[in-house]
Amino acid sequence: MGKYKTEPLKCWGKAKELRLNVYKGIARARDEGTMIVAGGTESAIALPAGFDMDFLGGEPYGASCTFAGIKDPQWSKGLMEATEAAKFPRDMCAYMRLGIGSLLEDKFVFGGPYPKPTFNLQTHICDTHGKWYQIMSDIEGVPYNVCDYVPFEWETENESEESKALKRTYLKDQMLEVIDWMEGVTGKKYDDEKFINAVNWECESTNLWARCCMENQAIPAPMDEKMMYSLYIIAVLMRQQKAAVDFYKELLDELKDRVKRGIAAFENERYRMIHDSQPPWHNLGIFRYMEEFGAVVIGAHYSFGLSGGWAYDAEQDKYLPAKPPKEAGVTLSTREEACEWYANWLLEYHTVLRSLRFSGRGKHKRIHDIIDNWNIDAVMIHLNRGCEGTAVGQMELRRYLADQGIPALTYEGNLADEREFDLPRTIDKIDTFMETVGLKKISEE
Repeated sequence: MGKYKTEPLKCWGKAKELRLNVYKGIARARDEGTMIVAGGTESAIALPAGFDMDFLGGEPYGASCTFAGIKDPQWSKGLMEATEAAKFPRDMCAYMRLGIGSLLEDKFVFGGPYPKPTFNLQTHICDTHGKWYQIMSDIEGVPYNVCDYVPFEWETENESEESKALKRTYLKDQMLEVIDWMEGVTGKKYDDEKFINAVNWECESTNLWARCCMENQAIPAPMDEKMMYSLYIIAVLMRQQKAAVDFYKELLDELKDRVKRGIAAFENERYRMIHDSQPPWHNLGIFRYMEEFGAVVIGAHYSFGLSGGWAYDAEQDKYLPAKPPKEAGVTLSTREEACEWYANWLLEYHTVLRSLRFSGRGKHKRIHDIIDNWNIDAVMIHLNRGCEGTAVGQMELRRYLADQGIPALTYEGNLADEREFDLPRTIDKIDTFMETVGLKKISEE
């Protein structure tokens, strides 16, 4: 018998259906010749929503290729090798290598040829993202545009309001220019009302996801990290759509019910951890192995904060779900108002993107906020060669945690390239760590 009651999530099937429908829509648009926009999903994906279009996001597509590679290595190793054969370096972003490889091989992991977009639109959130779709556009022969992204500093850095205003205006003006550019390259009229709705829905859906993550402060946690990978993806893929808002309302209600009834994601939870960086998508079984010791990973700055939605509350000195326009008492009526709000939302409330430009004190504060408020015993750090952005500063984080007396487990790997992951060595590191913190396998007890 387990320590806690557990049961499957009722809305699990809905999450899988929504995710699959995104890719079905892309395949249908490819076959029917309707508009497809491609780019990074952590960019301003509400911006092209003024058109009727399907959005093909590179990062979750890369994760899907990696996961498919578990059964058929051609969907991960094969695409990597195609990119390397085209003289792209192996130490480049793993998602980028899969995207380029999929294009070069003309294979879409959900069936058929790789979809050719009407144009590529990116936000320069890291050096890789700034070049990724420029390269794709060159190969595809389609137009390309990019918004430069200069995030607000972390709260630890005491950035002036004048500096924030300059950054907000800079991003807002770029958004307005991109809208004019999109109309020019497509010859289509941009619908401001659709854009305003998309901004409202993006802010509301990411607020709701943050509120879902707040429910994981409960003991036992109603979700674990492996479950969250199938849940946060709705915000990543389609946060600018009303369907995402509706899904997260349903999920939040279910999580509150699970907390009220004491339903756990893992029945033998006794040691709570968080993860840093993306996981090795090809070997998610490491999370199940840790459960043999009663250890459960109940979240991460990455899975909590991807796609935004967190605001710093100075009075409480903690991060809380950011207020969307309606909750903040704001009505967006014009294109300009929506761009200004949207620019500020991305700059201030997207804490994961701040980490890519790294302020050690700021990220450390955010991680410690999760440790304190989610009752965390230890941190698991993936030294991830596949993403320089999320991996930056990880050893400084490890040293900070040591200074704070917080146990940390580090393991090396790559989010998408299985050739850079050693499973037996990782299992040995987990075993050693569990012995160090005094945990034995439940079966041995």
